[in-house]
Amino acid sequence: MKKQLLLLVFLLSFSFTTFSQTTILSMRQRAEVEDKLLDIRFQRVIPEIMRREGIDMWVLICREYNEDPVVKTMLPATWLSARRRTILVFHDKGGELGVERVAIARYDVGRFFKGAWIPEREPDQFKRLAREIIDRNPKKIALNYSVNYGHADGITHTEYELFKNALPAKFHDKIVSAERLAVAWLETRTPEEMMIYRQICRIAHEIIEEGLSEKVIHIGITTSKEVEWWYRERIAELKLETWFHPSVTIQRQDGALQKDSNFSTRPDEVTILAGDLVHVDFGITYLGLNTDTQQHLYVLKPTEKDAPEGLKNALKIANRLQDHLTNNFKTGKTGNEILRDALAQSKAEGINGTIYTHPIGMHGHAAGPTIGMWDNQGDTKGAGDYPLYPNTAYSIELNAAVEVPEWNNKLVRIMLEEDGFFDGEKFWYIDGRQTKLWLLPRVAPTNTQKINE
Repeated sequence: MKKQLLLLVFLLSFSFTTFSQTTILSMRQRAEVEDKLLDIRFQRVIPEIMRREGIDMWVLICREYNEDPVVKTMLPATWLSARRRTILVFHDKGGELGVERVAIARYDVGRFFKGAWIPEREPDQFKRLAREIIDRNPKKIALNYSVNYGHADGITHTEYELFKNALPAKFHDKIVSAERLAVAWLETRTPEEMMIYRQICRIAHEIIEEGLSEKVIHIGITTSKEVEWWYRERIAELKLETWFHPSVTIQRQDGALQKDSNFSTRPDEVTILAGDLVHVDFGITYLGLNTDTQQHLYVLKPTEKDAPEGLKNALKIANRLQDHLTNNFKTGKTGNEILRDALAQSKAEGINGTIYTHPIGMHGHAAGPTIGMWDNQGDTKGAGDYPLYPNTAYSIELNAAVEVPEWNNKLVRIMLEEDGFFDGEKFWYIDGRQTKLWLLPRVAPTNTQKINE
Protein backbone atom coordinates (compact mmCIF):
# COMPACT_ATOMS: atom_id res chain seq x y z
CA MET A 1 0.00 0.00 0.00
CA LYS A 2 2.88 2.36 0.79
CA LYS A 3 4.39 1.87 -2.68
CA GLN A 4 0.98 2.51 -4.26
CA LEU A 5 0.58 5.79 -2.40
CA LEU A 6 4.09 6.88 -3.37
CA LEU A 7 3.30 6.23 -7.04
CA LEU A 8 0.07 8.19 -6.74
CA VAL A 9 1.85 11.14 -5.14
CA PHE A 10 4.57 11.01 -7.82
CA LEU A 11 2.09 11.10 -10.68
CA LEU A 12 0.11 13.91 -9.11
CA SER A 13 3.25 15.90 -8.24
CA PHE A 14 4.49 15.54 -11.80
CA SER A 15 1.21 16.88 -13.13
CA PHE A 16 1.16 19.87 -10.74
CA THR A 17 4.78 20.96 -11.17
CA THR A 18 4.73 20.89 -14.97
CA PHE A 19 1.11 21.81 -15.42
CA SER A 20 -0.26 22.61 -18.82
CA GLN A 21 -2.82 21.01 -21.06
CA THR A 22 -0.01 19.04 -22.73
CA THR A 23 0.86 17.18 -19.52
CA ILE A 24 -2.46 15.42 -19.13
CA LEU A 25 -1.68 11.87 -18.04
CA SER A 26 -1.46 9.04 -20.53
CA MET A 27 -4.26 6.45 -20.55
CA ARG A 28 -2.04 3.97 -18.71
CA GLN A 29 -1.09 6.53 -16.05
CA ARG A 30 -4.75 7.45 -15.62
CA ALA A 31 -5.68 3.82 -15.04
CA GLU A 32 -2.96 3.51 -12.39
CA VAL A 33 -4.14 6.65 -10.59
CA GLU A 34 -7.82 5.69 -10.80
CA ASP A 35 -7.15 2.25 -9.35
CA LYS A 36 -5.04 3.71 -6.53
CA LEU A 37 -7.85 6.11 -5.68
CA LEU A 38 -10.40 3.29 -5.79
CA ASP A 39 -8.27 1.13 -3.52
CA ILE A 40 -8.13 3.97 -0.97
CA ARG A 41 -11.89 4.48 -1.20
CA PHE A 42 -12.61 0.79 -0.57
CA GLN A 43 -10.34 0.70 2.46
CA ARG A 44 -11.38 4.01 4.00
CA VAL A 45 -14.79 5.17 2.74
CA ILE A 46 -16.67 1.86 2.70
CA PRO A 47 -16.19 1.00 6.41
CA GLU A 48 -16.98 4.56 7.44
CA ILE A 49 -20.26 4.88 5.55
CA MET A 50 -21.49 1.33 6.24
CA ARG A 51 -21.12 1.92 9.96
CA ARG A 52 -22.58 5.41 9.75
CA GLU A 53 -25.69 4.05 8.02
CA GLY A 54 -25.94 0.88 10.14
CA ILE A 55 -25.59 -1.54 7.21
CA ASP A 56 -23.52 -4.70 7.65
CA MET A 57 -24.05 -6.16 4.17
CA TRP A 58 -24.31 -4.39 0.82
CA VAL A 59 -25.11 -6.42 -2.29
CA LEU A 60 -24.81 -4.90 -5.78
CA ILE A 61 -26.13 -6.82 -8.78
CA CYS A 62 -26.16 -5.87 -12.46
CA ARG A 63 -25.50 -7.19 -15.94
CA GLU A 64 -23.19 -6.20 -18.75
CA TYR A 65 -24.37 -3.01 -20.55
CA ASN A 66 -27.09 -2.50 -17.97
CA GLU A 67 -24.79 -1.46 -15.17
CA ASP A 68 -25.84 -0.16 -11.80
CA PRO A 69 -24.49 3.45 -11.64
CA VAL A 70 -22.72 2.61 -8.38
CA VAL A 71 -21.13 -0.56 -9.73
CA LYS A 72 -19.71 1.47 -12.62
CA THR A 73 -17.74 3.51 -10.07
CA MET A 74 -16.37 0.38 -8.39
CA LEU A 75 -14.90 -1.41 -11.40
CA PRO A 76 -11.18 -1.47 -12.18
CA ALA A 77 -10.04 1.14 -14.71
CA THR A 78 -9.53 -1.54 -17.37
CA TRP A 79 -13.09 -2.80 -16.98
CA LEU A 80 -15.18 -0.62 -19.25
CA SER A 81 -18.36 -2.45 -18.32
CA ALA A 82 -19.62 -5.22 -16.08
CA ARG A 83 -18.98 -8.80 -17.25
CA ARG A 84 -21.99 -11.04 -17.80
CA ARG A 85 -23.74 -10.79 -14.45
CA THR A 86 -21.61 -8.94 -11.89
CA ILE A 87 -22.40 -9.39 -8.20
CA LEU A 88 -20.37 -7.49 -5.60
CA VAL A 89 -20.77 -8.07 -1.85
CA PHE A 90 -19.49 -5.98 1.06
CA HIS A 91 -19.75 -7.55 4.51
CA ASP A 92 -18.76 -5.56 7.59
CA LYS A 93 -17.39 -8.07 10.07
CA GLY A 94 -17.09 -5.32 12.67
CA GLY A 95 -14.29 -3.66 14.60
CA GLU A 96 -10.75 -4.45 13.58
CA LEU A 97 -11.93 -7.21 11.21
CA GLY A 98 -13.05 -4.61 8.72
CA VAL A 99 -15.16 -5.03 5.60
CA GLU A 100 -14.85 -8.16 3.53
CA ARG A 101 -15.21 -7.85 -0.26
CA VAL A 102 -16.22 -10.74 -2.50
CA ALA A 103 -17.52 -11.11 -6.03
CA ILE A 104 -19.98 -13.87 -6.84
CA ALA A 105 -18.14 -14.49 -10.09
CA ARG A 106 -15.84 -17.13 -11.55
CA TYR A 107 -12.99 -14.60 -11.55
CA ASP A 108 -11.65 -11.80 -9.39
CA VAL A 109 -12.83 -8.26 -10.11
CA GLY A 110 -9.40 -6.73 -10.48
CA ARG A 111 -7.54 -6.83 -7.18
CA PHE A 112 -10.53 -5.40 -5.34
CA PHE A 113 -12.98 -8.32 -5.09
CA LYS A 114 -12.06 -11.98 -4.70
CA GLY A 115 -14.06 -14.31 -6.93
CA ALA A 116 -16.23 -16.69 -4.88
CA TRP A 117 -18.15 -18.76 -7.43
CA ILE A 118 -17.15 -22.02 -9.09
CA PRO A 119 -19.96 -22.82 -11.58
CA GLU A 120 -18.81 -26.44 -11.89
CA ARG A 121 -19.76 -26.92 -8.23
CA GLU A 122 -22.85 -24.67 -8.14
CA PRO A 123 -24.22 -23.73 -11.58
CA ASP A 124 -26.75 -21.24 -10.16
CA GLN A 125 -25.06 -17.89 -9.44
CA PHE A 126 -27.88 -16.67 -7.20
CA LYS A 127 -27.84 -19.85 -5.12
CA ARG A 128 -24.13 -19.27 -4.59
CA LEU A 129 -24.89 -15.71 -3.48
CA ALA A 130 -27.58 -16.99 -1.13
CA ARG A 131 -25.09 -19.40 0.46
CA GLU A 132 -22.65 -16.52 1.10
CA ILE A 133 -25.43 -14.57 2.82
CA ILE A 134 -26.63 -17.54 4.88
CA ASP A 135 -23.09 -18.23 6.08
CA ARG A 136 -22.60 -14.62 7.19
CA ASN A 137 -26.12 -14.10 8.57
CA PRO A 138 -26.16 -10.28 8.31
CA LYS A 139 -28.57 -8.08 10.24
CA LYS A 140 -29.40 -6.04 7.13
CA ILE A 141 -29.03 -6.73 3.41
CA ALA A 142 -28.92 -3.48 1.46
CA LEU A 143 -29.87 -3.43 -2.23
CA ASN A 144 -29.69 -0.48 -4.60
CA TYR A 145 -33.32 0.56 -5.00
CA SER A 146 -34.46 4.13 -4.42
CA VAL A 147 -37.35 6.50 -5.04
CA ASN A 148 -35.29 9.68 -4.72
CA TYR A 149 -32.04 8.94 -6.56
CA GLY A 150 -31.53 7.32 -9.94
CA HIS A 151 -27.91 6.81 -8.88
CA ALA A 152 -29.09 4.50 -6.08
CA ASP A 153 -31.79 2.67 -8.07
CA GLY A 154 -29.50 0.32 -9.96
CA ILE A 155 -31.01 -3.10 -9.37
CA THR A 156 -33.46 -4.13 -12.08
CA HIS A 157 -36.77 -5.89 -11.47
CA THR A 158 -35.40 -9.11 -12.94
CA GLU A 159 -32.31 -9.14 -10.75
CA TYR A 160 -34.35 -8.31 -7.65
CA GLU A 161 -36.79 -11.16 -8.29
CA LEU A 162 -34.02 -13.68 -8.99
CA PHE A 163 -32.21 -12.60 -5.84
CA LYS A 164 -35.26 -12.78 -3.61
CA ASN A 165 -36.37 -16.15 -4.98
CA ALA A 166 -32.94 -17.64 -4.24
CA LEU A 167 -32.82 -16.28 -0.69
CA PRO A 168 -34.54 -18.23 2.13
CA ALA A 169 -37.77 -16.54 3.23
CA LYS A 170 -36.47 -15.88 6.74
CA PHE A 171 -33.97 -13.41 5.24
CA HIS A 172 -36.52 -11.39 3.26
CA ASP A 173 -37.32 -9.05 6.16
CA LYS A 174 -33.66 -8.11 6.31
CA ILE A 175 -33.69 -6.57 2.83
CA VAL A 176 -33.49 -2.76 2.98
CA SER A 177 -32.82 0.10 0.57
CA ALA A 178 -29.17 1.06 0.14
CA GLU A 179 -30.15 4.58 -0.93
CA ARG A 180 -28.23 6.50 1.72
CA LEU A 181 -25.30 4.11 1.48
CA ALA A 182 -25.08 4.52 -2.30
CA VAL A 183 -25.35 8.31 -2.04
CA ALA A 184 -22.68 8.38 0.67
CA TRP A 185 -20.31 6.33 -1.48
CA LEU A 186 -20.79 8.59 -4.48
CA GLU A 187 -20.67 11.95 -2.69
CA THR A 188 -17.73 11.39 -0.32
CA ARG A 189 -14.42 12.80 -1.58
CA THR A 190 -11.11 11.60 -0.14
CA PRO A 191 -8.08 13.87 0.44
CA GLU A 192 -6.32 12.01 -2.38
CA GLU A 193 -9.16 12.80 -4.79
CA MET A 194 -9.13 16.45 -3.77
CA MET A 195 -5.41 16.58 -4.56
CA ILE A 196 -6.26 15.98 -8.21
CA TYR A 197 -9.64 17.75 -8.36
CA ARG A 198 -7.99 21.16 -8.39
CA GLN A 199 -5.98 20.20 -11.44
CA ILE A 200 -9.07 18.85 -13.19
CA CYS A 201 -10.90 22.13 -12.57
CA ARG A 202 -7.82 24.06 -13.71
CA ILE A 203 -7.77 22.15 -16.99
CA ALA A 204 -11.45 22.99 -17.51
CA HIS A 205 -10.78 26.68 -16.75
CA GLU A 206 -7.90 26.79 -19.20
CA ILE A 207 -9.98 25.25 -21.99
CA ILE A 208 -12.76 27.76 -21.31
CA GLU A 209 -10.27 30.62 -21.50
CA GLU A 210 -8.86 29.31 -24.76
CA GLY A 211 -12.34 29.06 -26.29
CA LEU A 212 -13.11 32.65 -25.29
CA SER A 213 -10.04 34.05 -27.04
CA GLU A 214 -9.08 35.35 -30.48
CA LYS A 215 -7.80 31.87 -31.25
CA VAL A 216 -11.39 30.71 -31.56
CA ILE A 217 -13.66 33.77 -31.87
CA HIS A 218 -13.48 36.08 -34.88
CA ILE A 219 -15.80 38.97 -34.04
CA GLY A 220 -18.59 39.32 -36.59
CA ILE A 221 -17.87 35.92 -38.14
CA THR A 222 -17.80 33.14 -35.51
CA THR A 223 -21.15 31.81 -34.31
CA SER A 224 -22.15 30.51 -30.89
CA LYS A 225 -22.50 26.96 -32.21
CA GLU A 226 -19.08 27.07 -33.83
CA VAL A 227 -17.63 27.82 -30.40
CA GLU A 228 -19.64 24.96 -28.89
CA TRP A 229 -18.22 22.53 -31.42
CA TRP A 230 -14.72 23.93 -30.97
CA TYR A 231 -14.99 22.95 -27.30
CA ARG A 232 -16.07 19.42 -28.27
CA GLU A 233 -13.15 19.10 -30.68
CA ARG A 234 -10.69 20.47 -28.11
CA ILE A 235 -11.87 17.94 -25.52
CA ALA A 236 -11.29 15.15 -28.03
CA GLU A 237 -7.84 16.49 -28.99
CA LEU A 238 -6.79 16.40 -25.34
CA LYS A 239 -8.09 12.81 -24.98
CA LEU A 240 -10.59 13.95 -22.39
CA GLU A 241 -14.33 13.34 -22.20
CA THR A 242 -17.37 15.46 -21.45
CA TRP A 243 -20.64 14.47 -19.85
CA PHE A 244 -22.74 17.07 -21.70
CA HIS A 245 -22.58 19.09 -24.89
CA PRO A 246 -21.20 22.60 -24.21
CA SER A 247 -23.56 25.53 -24.71
CA VAL A 248 -22.77 29.09 -25.76
CA THR A 249 -25.46 31.78 -25.50
CA ILE A 250 -25.55 35.50 -26.23
CA GLN A 251 -27.16 38.49 -24.53
CA ARG A 252 -26.94 41.89 -26.23
CA GLN A 253 -28.29 45.39 -25.74
CA ASP A 254 -30.62 45.41 -28.75
CA GLY A 255 -31.76 41.77 -28.53
CA ALA A 256 -34.12 39.77 -26.36
CA LEU A 257 -32.81 37.83 -23.38
CA GLN A 258 -32.02 34.63 -25.24
CA LYS A 259 -34.58 31.97 -24.42
CA ASP A 260 -35.26 33.93 -21.23
CA SER A 261 -34.80 31.57 -18.27
CA ASN A 262 -36.10 28.42 -19.98
CA PHE A 263 -33.05 26.20 -19.77
CA SER A 264 -34.88 23.22 -21.26
CA THR A 265 -34.49 24.51 -24.82
CA ARG A 266 -31.33 24.85 -26.88
CA PRO A 267 -30.39 28.40 -27.95
CA ASP A 268 -30.41 29.54 -31.56
CA GLU A 269 -27.18 29.95 -33.50
CA VAL A 270 -26.02 33.56 -33.19
CA THR A 271 -23.04 35.37 -34.73
CA ILE A 272 -20.86 36.91 -32.02
CA LEU A 273 -20.70 40.71 -32.34
CA ALA A 274 -18.99 43.60 -30.56
CA GLY A 275 -21.01 44.53 -27.47
CA ASP A 276 -22.20 40.96 -26.81
CA LEU A 277 -22.20 39.26 -23.44
CA VAL A 278 -21.22 35.66 -24.19
CA HIS A 279 -22.03 32.84 -21.77
CA VAL A 280 -20.48 29.37 -21.84
CA ASP A 281 -21.53 26.22 -19.97
CA PHE A 282 -18.77 23.59 -20.10
CA GLY A 283 -17.57 20.45 -18.32
CA ILE A 284 -15.01 17.67 -18.62
CA THR A 285 -14.52 14.18 -17.23
CA TYR A 286 -11.00 13.16 -16.20
CA LEU A 287 -9.64 10.59 -13.73
CA GLY A 288 -13.19 9.56 -12.84
CA LEU A 289 -14.28 13.04 -11.73
CA ASN A 290 -16.37 15.71 -13.46
CA THR A 291 -16.43 19.49 -13.72
CA ASP A 292 -19.28 21.89 -14.49
CA THR A 293 -18.50 25.56 -15.14
CA GLN A 294 -20.34 28.61 -16.48
CA GLN A 295 -18.52 31.87 -17.20
CA HIS A 296 -18.98 35.09 -19.19
CA LEU A 297 -17.09 37.04 -21.84
CA TYR A 298 -17.75 40.62 -22.90
CA VAL A 299 -16.88 41.53 -26.50
CA LEU A 300 -15.52 45.06 -26.54
CA LYS A 301 -16.78 47.65 -28.99
CA PRO A 302 -14.02 49.49 -30.95
CA THR A 303 -14.29 52.50 -28.62
CA GLU A 304 -14.25 50.47 -25.38
CA LYS A 305 -11.37 49.34 -23.21
CA ASP A 306 -13.54 47.69 -20.56
CA ALA A 307 -17.00 46.24 -20.11
CA PRO A 308 -19.88 48.59 -19.13
CA GLU A 309 -20.03 49.26 -15.39
CA GLY A 310 -23.55 47.86 -15.31
CA LEU A 311 -22.37 44.45 -16.53
CA LYS A 312 -19.44 44.41 -14.12
CA ASN A 313 -21.81 45.28 -11.30
CA ALA A 314 -24.17 42.50 -12.40
CA LEU A 315 -21.32 40.01 -12.03
CA LYS A 316 -20.60 41.35 -8.53
CA ILE A 317 -24.25 40.84 -7.59
CA ALA A 318 -24.11 37.26 -8.90
CA ASN A 319 -20.95 36.70 -6.84
CA ARG A 320 -22.84 38.03 -3.83
CA LEU A 321 -25.61 35.49 -4.50
CA GLN A 322 -22.93 32.78 -4.52
CA ASP A 323 -21.73 34.03 -1.13
CA HIS A 324 -25.21 33.89 0.37
CA LEU A 325 -25.50 30.29 -0.79
CA THR A 326 -22.12 28.98 0.32
CA ASN A 327 -22.23 30.84 3.65
CA ASN A 328 -25.23 28.68 4.47
CA PHE A 329 -23.32 25.43 4.02
CA LYS A 330 -23.53 23.81 7.44
CA THR A 331 -23.19 20.12 8.27
CA GLY A 332 -26.61 18.59 8.76
CA LYS A 333 -28.62 21.29 6.98
CA THR A 334 -30.74 19.88 4.19
CA GLY A 335 -30.61 21.15 0.63
CA ASN A 336 -34.07 22.66 1.08
CA GLU A 337 -33.02 24.50 4.25
CA ILE A 338 -29.89 25.88 2.59
CA LEU A 339 -31.96 27.08 -0.37
CA ARG A 340 -34.59 28.81 1.77
CA ASP A 341 -32.02 30.63 3.90
CA ALA A 342 -29.88 31.71 0.93
CA LEU A 343 -32.88 33.03 -1.01
CA ALA A 344 -34.21 34.89 2.03
CA GLN A 345 -30.88 36.64 2.61
CA SER A 346 -30.55 37.48 -1.08
CA LYS A 347 -34.07 38.86 -1.27
CA ALA A 348 -33.37 41.04 1.76
CA GLU A 349 -30.53 42.63 -0.23
CA GLY A 350 -32.74 43.10 -3.27
CA ILE A 351 -31.06 40.39 -5.32
CA ASN A 352 -33.28 38.81 -7.98
CA GLY A 353 -31.67 35.38 -7.85
CA THR A 354 -32.41 31.79 -8.81
CA ILE A 355 -30.42 28.91 -7.27
CA TYR A 356 -30.14 25.42 -8.75
CA THR A 357 -26.98 23.93 -7.22
CA HIS A 358 -26.12 20.24 -7.37
CA PRO A 359 -23.47 17.85 -6.05
CA ILE A 360 -20.64 16.91 -8.41
CA GLY A 361 -18.02 14.18 -8.43
CA MET A 362 -18.25 10.77 -10.03
CA HIS A 363 -21.25 12.07 -11.96
CA GLY A 364 -21.91 15.57 -13.29
CA HIS A 365 -25.36 15.86 -11.74
CA ALA A 366 -24.25 13.77 -8.79
CA ALA A 367 -25.81 12.20 -5.72
CA GLY A 368 -26.33 14.27 -2.58
CA PRO A 369 -28.51 17.19 -1.46
CA THR A 370 -30.32 19.04 -4.24
CA ILE A 371 -30.25 22.80 -3.54
CA GLY A 372 -33.01 24.22 -5.72
CA MET A 373 -34.08 23.55 -9.30
CA TRP A 374 -34.12 26.13 -12.09
CA ASP A 375 -37.87 25.55 -12.47
CA ASN A 376 -38.61 25.14 -8.75
CA GLN A 377 -37.37 27.55 -6.09
CA GLY A 378 -39.35 25.79 -3.40
CA ASP A 379 -38.62 22.52 -1.64
CA THR A 380 -37.47 19.53 -3.70
CA LYS A 381 -39.02 16.48 -2.13
CA GLY A 382 -36.62 13.64 -1.42
CA ALA A 383 -33.24 14.77 -2.74
CA GLY A 384 -33.77 18.24 -1.25
CA ASP A 385 -34.38 16.70 2.17
CA TYR A 386 -30.99 15.00 2.18
CA PRO A 387 -28.48 16.63 4.58
CA LEU A 388 -25.12 18.19 3.84
CA TYR A 389 -22.16 16.03 4.87
CA PRO A 390 -18.47 16.90 5.20
CA ASN A 391 -16.02 16.10 2.41
CA THR A 392 -18.47 16.64 -0.42
CA ALA A 393 -18.25 18.65 -3.65
CA TYR A 394 -20.81 20.88 -5.37
CA SER A 395 -21.37 22.84 -8.55
CA ILE A 396 -22.48 26.24 -7.27
CA GLU A 397 -24.97 26.92 -10.05
CA LEU A 398 -27.28 29.95 -10.05
CA ASN A 399 -28.15 33.19 -11.80
CA ALA A 400 -28.87 36.80 -10.87
CA ALA A 401 -31.09 38.98 -13.06
CA VAL A 402 -29.87 42.57 -12.96
CA GLU A 403 -30.91 45.76 -14.75
CA VAL A 404 -28.02 47.29 -16.72
CA PRO A 405 -28.24 51.11 -17.10
CA GLU A 406 -26.01 51.21 -20.19
CA TRP A 407 -28.40 48.78 -21.86
CA ASN A 408 -31.48 50.96 -21.19
CA ASN A 409 -32.06 49.15 -17.90
CA LYS A 410 -32.49 45.89 -19.73
CA LEU A 411 -32.62 42.82 -17.48
CA VAL A 412 -29.45 40.79 -17.92
CA ARG A 413 -29.07 37.34 -16.46
CA ILE A 414 -25.60 36.48 -15.09
CA MET A 415 -25.46 32.68 -15.04
CA LEU A 416 -22.56 31.34 -12.99
CA GLU A 417 -21.37 27.89 -12.08
CA GLU A 418 -18.16 26.88 -10.30
CA ASP A 419 -17.12 23.70 -8.51
CA GLY A 420 -16.43 23.86 -4.79
CA PHE A 421 -15.70 21.68 -1.77
CA PHE A 422 -17.18 21.56 1.74
CA ASP A 423 -14.93 20.03 4.41
CA GLY A 424 -17.50 20.14 7.21
CA GLU A 425 -16.36 23.50 8.55
CA LYS A 426 -15.81 25.72 5.54
CA PHE A 427 -16.44 25.89 1.81
CA TRP A 428 -14.02 26.92 -0.93
CA TYR A 429 -13.91 26.93 -4.72
CA ILE A 430 -11.64 24.17 -5.93
CA ASP A 431 -9.89 26.35 -8.52
CA GLY A 432 -11.41 29.75 -7.79
CA ARG A 433 -14.41 31.43 -9.38
CA GLN A 434 -15.02 34.12 -11.99
CA THR A 435 -15.00 37.58 -10.41
CA LYS A 436 -14.12 39.56 -13.56
CA LEU A 437 -15.55 39.32 -17.04
CA TRP A 438 -13.34 37.89 -19.74
CA LEU A 439 -12.72 40.53 -22.40
CA LEU A 440 -12.28 40.18 -26.17
CA PRO A 441 -10.03 41.46 -27.65
CA ARG A 442 -7.76 40.86 -24.68
CA VAL A 443 -6.79 44.12 -23.01
CA ALA A 444 -6.40 42.76 -19.48
CA PRO A 445 -4.11 40.09 -17.99
CA THR A 446 -5.11 36.62 -19.20
CA ASN A 447 -3.85 34.84 -16.12
CA THR A 448 -6.69 32.48 -15.14
CA GLN A 449 -6.17 33.22 -11.48
CA LYS A 450 -6.92 36.92 -12.12
CA ILE A 451 -10.35 35.91 -13.40
CA ASN A 452 -11.02 32.89 -11.19
CA GLU A 453 -10.41 34.25 -7.68
